Parts: sequence; structure tokens; C-alpha cells
Amino acid sequence: MSGSTTLLIEIGQSWGWTGIAPVQVVKENPFGNLLAQDTNGKYWRLCPEEVSCEIIAESKLELDLLFEDRSFLDDWYMTPLVSLAEDLCGPLPKNRKYHPRVPVVLCGDYGGSNLVTVDQIDQLRFSGDIGRQIKDLPDGSEIELKVVE
Repeated sequence: MSGSTTLLIEIGQSWGWTGIAPVQVVKENPFGNLLAQDTNGKYWRLCPEEVSCEIIAESKLELDLLFEDRSFLDDWYMTPLVSLAEDLCGPLPKNRKYHPRVPVVLCGDYGGSNLVTVDQIDQLRFSGDIGRQIKDLPDGSEIELKVVE
């Protein structure tokens, strides 16, 4: 099975609860953010560190327009954060992504000892599982995080 097929299957399994049914990954960045096209031609942004996956464009034309927007480009390329991550963690080995130990949605930050590299598939599983568990909680809710090995 090719890497892209594995990635599509994992997105569907780990994030399918959002409604995404991916057919292709269009872009990815060093933090594991993915732009994926679904079976209806819509484009989704999966953002593991923010534990989010949502439609950002209804068509290729809308996606192209997003990539002309400076604010979107700054957010997508994450240049200052990628530079910080490279300084703290070194260059990315194959199939690994930068990721906060404690996801941003759980009050983690992007700097210092909170940044690590993780296997991309593990990142998708971890963030998708957390997202599914907290999706109905109001912002600011207290949670108890249990790590089971």
C-alpha cells in the first residue's frame, strides 16, 4: 500500500466522524496540517495541533483564491513556527511531523519543551481521537486527560 493510500485511509478512520471522506491529499505542511479533497470536490483542512478538521473551500477555484490570501498563506506555511521547530527539534525525518506534546486546544503552546516530532500516522490517530472525545464540549470546559500505555 502506498504512503498516500495509507494516509487517506488513516484520515478517514481517525477523522471520519467530522464527515470527511478524502480522495486525495493536496498539500501538507511540516506540522502535519493537511489539505484534502473529498468525494464531493470540497477541500478540508485537517490541523492536528489544533485538533480540527473542517471544510475551507467548496471548489478548486475557492481553494486557489485562498492561496492568494496573505493571511491564509501565513497561517498555512507557519514559517516562524517551522523555523522554531527546526531549531528545537532538528530537521524532520521521513514520515514525521512537528507537533506540540500537549495540543494547542488543550492549552499547550508551540514553543520550548512542548515541541516534538511524531510519526504522521500516530499524529492523525492521536489528534482525531482527542477531537472526537471533546467535540461536544463548550470552550473552556475542564477535562481529565488519562494517558494509558
